[in-house]
Parts: sequence; C-alpha cells; structure tokens
Amino acid sequence: MPIKTVVIFGTRPDAIKMAPIIRCLEQDDRFSLKTISTAQHRSMLDDVLKVFNIKPDYDLNVMKARQTLPQLTGNLIYALDKIFANEGFDLVLVQGDTTSTFVGALISFYYHTVVGHVEAGLRTGDKYHPFPEEMNRKITGVLADIHFAPLQSNKEYLLREGVSEEDIYVTGNTVVDAILAASKKPFFPSNELKSIFKTNRKIILITAHRRENWGKPLENICKAISLLARRYPDLEFVYPVHLNPAVREIVFPILSSQPNILLISPLDYITFSHLISRSFFILSDSGGIQEEAPTFKKPVLLLRETTERQEAVKCGSVKLVGTSKDKIYENAVKLMEDRKFYDSMSVNVRNPFGDGKVSERIKNAILHHFGIANEFEEWN
Repeated sequence: MPIKTVVIFGTRPDAIKMAPIIRCLEQDDRFSLKTISTAQHRSMLDDVLKVFNIKPDYDLNVMKARQTLPQLTGNLIYALDKIFANEGFDLVLVQGDTTSTFVGALISFYYHTVVGHVEAGLRTGDKYHPFPEEMNRKITGVLADIHFAPLQSNKEYLLREGVSEEDIYVTGNTVVDAILAASKKPFFPSNELKSIFKTNRKIILITAHRRENWGKPLENICKAISLLARRYPDLEFVYPVHLNPAVREIVFPILSSQPNILLISPLDYITFSHLISRSFFILSDSGGIQEEAPTFKKPVLLLRETTERQEAVKCGSVKLVGTSKDKIYENAVKLMEDRKFYDSMSVNVRNPFGDGKVSERIKNAILHHFGIANEFEEWN
C-alpha cells in the first residue's frame, strides 16, 4: 500500500520549499499524495502554485485583512480539523516555521498521524526573534516524528533538545532545488523591470517585511536605503514591497520620491529568481533569501539581529547588520567600494544549503523511516 501523504503549506516560502517535494512524491507510486493550501498568504502564494503547476486538493483560504495571530491560529485549527476528521493520512509534511506549519503539526498530533518536519532544527535561541517563527518551529519540532534537517548544525540543535538521532535526516534545503528550477524557466519581465534588466547599471535588491521589524526598525532600514540611493545615483534599488499595510505605510513615505528607487509589488518567483541572479548585492530580513543568494554567489546584508542560518554567515555570503541605519549604510558602502570585501562574500563562497537533489533525499528519508528503503545518504 502506498504511503498516504498530505503536504500542508500556507505562505509563499512554504510553497516554494514544498514544491520540489510535491513534484518528487507525485512521480513515485509508493506515495498517495494530497495537498492542503491554507492560503495564509493568498496572492503571493498563488503565484508560486502557478509557477510550479500545483493545484491543491484543499484550499482553506483563511487569509483575512489585519488578522491577528490568535485569530489565524483558531481559524486554521477549525479548518484543518474538518479535513483530518474525514481523511486517514499516514504522513503529514509541514515546512519551516509558519503558523500553518505549527497548527498542521498540532492537528496531526491530535489525530495520531506521523509528522515530517521539513527544514527542521533552525534556531536563533531567542523566542521573540524572529516572531512568531522561532516558537512555531520549536513547537513543531516537539510534535514532529521525522526531522528533515537542512544541515548538520540543525541536527545538532535537535539532538540537544532531546530528539532521537534515528529520527533526524540531514538533507540540505529544498529552496536550492526550487530556485534552480525557477531560474531555468522562461522569463518575461514586466514593463517596469524591462529597462532595469536591459541596463548595465548595478541592481541592489531589497526585501524587508518581517513582523519584528515593523515600526522604528523598518524606518531605520528605509532611511539607510535613502542615504545609499543619494550617494550612488547610478545604482538601481529595487524593492518588491510586501502587501501588508504595516510595511507599505512606512516604506512609501520614505522612499517613493527618489528616482533610482523602484518600489514594486511582490514579484512572481521566476522573476524574483532572475532578479537575485542579476543583483550586485541584497539587503534583506528574509530567511529564505539567505539560502537562495549563495546559489548565485550574491552577498546579503541581513537586516536582523539574529539568524537561524549560521552556515550562511560562516560561509561568508551573509553578514548580520541589524537595523541600525549607520551599520546598514557603512556595510553597503564597503560592498560598493572594497573589492576584497565584496569577493569574500561572493566569488569565494560555496553554497552550504544544497545541490538541487534535496527533495530526492527527503523522499528517500521517508522511505527509510517507513522501512521501505534500507539506506539513506546524508547531505554534507
């Protein structure tokens, strides 16, 4: 009998990282696969599903304007409970650290279903940074039965937390599979981006939207970008601005008047992958971009106080600069004007996160855990 498996995802990063696994499991008759989209993020999620041609079996559509975390959690519990009450899954796969991930693991536990946690073992050690992601993934880790750790360091975190070694599989991160696939797809830039892609001007890509940066930290980030744009008028600063009003209400008043700053709506994943590859360097508070940028050897100045992806820092591709206006500005200037510093974050970097075969490893790890395959080869 095939393993009756359901994949749960709710946000754009969830879908990006789950898409290669869905494609891999669909092609193996040892699995009977269904997918649940909670649509925790609606429009940004739908773009990724279109790119990877994924049509969810269930679409919960829980997104509501200015929804609080307690409201979102309650709505997810109610919606997922109705599905699980009528389905007998053998395995539930959740990814990362979203509220959909945490609630998916919780409902699976209530129904005595095996939980596989993709991207397991990431930790900052500070429960409020990132918020609520740090606690989402820690709680998911407690509920999970199979832990797909991207890297050896993530495995070590899990071991320290008491997870049995036989339940941990070091696989790499599926985002590498996803961005390599997306970057090979046909690319048709929008009118506002066509001129940027045709020019030889250097592009600085910006992504900043994390909840813990709302308010003063995001103001500081925008002020640093404004200073940089004035110092380097020949650079193009491209900022796909998150749709959340808490982000847009800060970003647009500070940055919209400067001619070499392009504020645009969130991009489809194919365009975004090409924009990463075309960028000179990246200013970001994102988690996933720390894993995506090394694939294209692009430096990232990380607009956060902590990171759960220490390998990106250790390999040199990411530098923590926090949300201090002066520190962001100084490090960006150094990337522009110190070639040796730039090369240390780009040319000399080896991607620690994967090789494009991560989803296959996760499939093999599942088969090993269920006693169908005898061996599993770790990523290192």
